[in-house]
Amino acid sequence: MFNAITLHDKLEAAKPPGLPRYRRDTTSDIDLQRARGAARVVLHGSPNGTRIVDMYQQFPTRVMLPKIGDGAVKEAVIINSSGGIAGGDRLDIEVIALDGASVAVTSQAAEKIYRALDRPARIATRLEAHKTAKLAWLPQETIVFDRARIRRQTEIDLCSGAELIALEWLVLGRTAHGEKIVSGQIADTWRVRRDGRLIWADGLYVSDEGFAQLHRKALLSNYQAIGTLIYFGPALEARLGFLRDIALSLECLCAATSVGALIIVRLAAVAGIALKRGLRSLLEKFGPELGPGPFQVPKMWSC
Repeated sequence: MFNAITLHDKLEAAKPPGLPRYRRDTTSDIDLQRARGAARVVLHGSPNGTRIVDMYQQFPTRVMLPKIGDGAVKEAVIINSSGGIAGGDRLDIEVIALDGASVAVTSQAAEKIYRALDRPARIATRLEAHKTAKLAWLPQETIVFDRARIRRQTEIDLCSGAELIALEWLVLGRTAHGEKIVSGQIADTWRVRRDGRLIWADGLYVSDEGFAQLHRKALLSNYQAIGTLIYFGPALEARLGFLRDIALSLECLCAATSVGALIIVRLAAVAGIALKRGLRSLLEKFGPELGPGPFQVPKMWSC
């Protein structure tokens, strides 16, 4: 008998042994290859500037240390070489600044959270600033696409005498392309401890039908880009007043308040580029007020 050999048969026969068959009914992110990235950087002050004590990295996460000036570590750059984050992925970042360290940590580019099938992507960031350490956590924006699911947790442990600025910001779709988020999930939480005691907790949660309500004036109105920046350090009242003066001159909406031992700054803009300009202007004015240290606009923001 004549046996017709179809193109599909030929393609199936050409597959390497052990390669799974194509499944048209894939309905879960667990059926797909997922990224498990991790990075840890431990830094310490020395007579010659900040130096690396320990560093660990696991693909697809990498840590780069660009040479700036005299060769001491001034800026660390977190890279996600997978090009984005999808449902079921997990990234763990840990930065520990020991006594005398002074460093800014940023990201190579905007992080992109792509559509998930049924599992959230998870990003866990842990920051520690000990004794007289100065630590700036200033990543670039996180862009959330329609139907993305993301759970981000930022945990910060501070010691009295340390100084810290930490920033996280979200852009809901690529506003220049007219993108809108109609479903998905965002769970974004902060936990900050001073000398082991919880001093601030915060959370943002939006899921599926909630995105259709964000345009209400009581929520985000027409703002598509939002950010939270916190400051811990000396002369809190004077610096709160200075930040409030800066807020009046920014292109974006900005307000600052104090909670316990922290200054909390909220920012919002109609587009990511407007929020970035606002943040740049804030850091350019606030950084010099803090004196020598890492609280400037990261070099990577201009690359």
